[in-house]
Amino acid sequence: MTNFGVVSFAHSHVNAYVETIRDFPDARVVAGWDADAERGKAQCQKYGLEWAPELEELLGRPDIDAVFVTSPTNRHAEHAAAAARAGKHVLLQKPMALTLSDCDAIIAAVREAGVKFSMCYQMRADPVNLKIRELLEGGAVGKVAVVRRRHAIGALLDPSFARPGNWHIDPEQNMGMFMDDASHAADWFLWMLGMPVSVVAEIDNVVTDTAPDDNGVAVYRFGKGEMGILLNSSTMLAAEATTEIYGDKGTIVQNYGDAPSSFLPRPPGAAALRLYRQGAQDWEAFDLPADTPHGARIRAVPRPLVEYLHGHRGPLATVEEGRMGVEMILGAYQAAKEGRRVTFPLSNYPGSFSAENAEC
Repeated sequence: MTNFGVVSFAHSHVNAYVETIRDFPDARVVAGWDADAERGKAQCQKYGLEWAPELEELLGRPDIDAVFVTSPTNRHAEHAAAAARAGKHVLLQKPMALTLSDCDAIIAAVREAGVKFSMCYQMRADPVNLKIRELLEGGAVGKVAVVRRRHAIGALLDPSFARPGNWHIDPEQNMGMFMDDASHAADWFLWMLGMPVSVVAEIDNVVTDTAPDDNGVAVYRFGKGEMGILLNSSTMLAAEATTEIYGDKGTIVQNYGDAPSSFLPRPPGAAALRLYRQGAQDWEAFDLPADTPHGARIRAVPRPLVEYLHGHRGPLATVEEGRMGVEMILGAYQAAKEGRRVTFPLSNYPGSFSAENAEC
């Protein structure tokens, strides 16, 4: 039995984690803490958890093995490092942090304490994405030329989200919506193609002004020359094709893989994933559900994390991969701000690049 604690209920995904773990025979969530005591007490009462009024009290409990750190992003380093020092395994909500120095602080704390760590990227737990990775590793499309990946939401069109006081749209707590949400797609690219070598980007407010940015497009170049187009929008109402992968021997198309594409009904015969192979007469469809709601991907996160803590598999994303994903997003912000191609690693550039100079 693995016992979990919750470090902040600020990020709503943790609610799905807690609800899902309720049905596990080998794990349970026992207690929670939140800097917002009213929110924390309410969520603990809702889920039957013990409330810890102080973070030190939660982290000092001998019956807690691991914690979900789901606080506002600018506090990830503080909370993840504290958990590691207390000997708790750390399961961290995306993105890892807002600066590379904070990422490095988390890495140092985890390594020094010798605890397990994983990012909570739900796209790595999605069967369709796992199949895409298998196809790419098997050379199904040959040499990859161009990949387009969209990860979008319509949150900034929702007054209940785009409201004063929401930490998600606070530049100090979360930098911008591209940092907050495009991190999913950046991690997906990292998982599929490895770390890019350069990026050009446009990130800005196009249709709203309630957050630091609402839409962004980044074009990454990868180690074998591949072009990766990352499309992120916080003002998208509907969509369908989530991923397109074009190679010299085939094409992969994924549909219904993010929030806007999963809200609407699917047409008869809809396929979540299709592959066209050179010389084929038609598309090959895979036996993967096309009607998966986006929330199901979030609920898929706890199972592999429990398996990881039990020693049966690796993490969803390592502490080093968490840092690389942040570097990809910071590089895009820098490219958009300066209007030029930015190369990786960002340490090639003088000075410290952080949230303070990432505004476009």
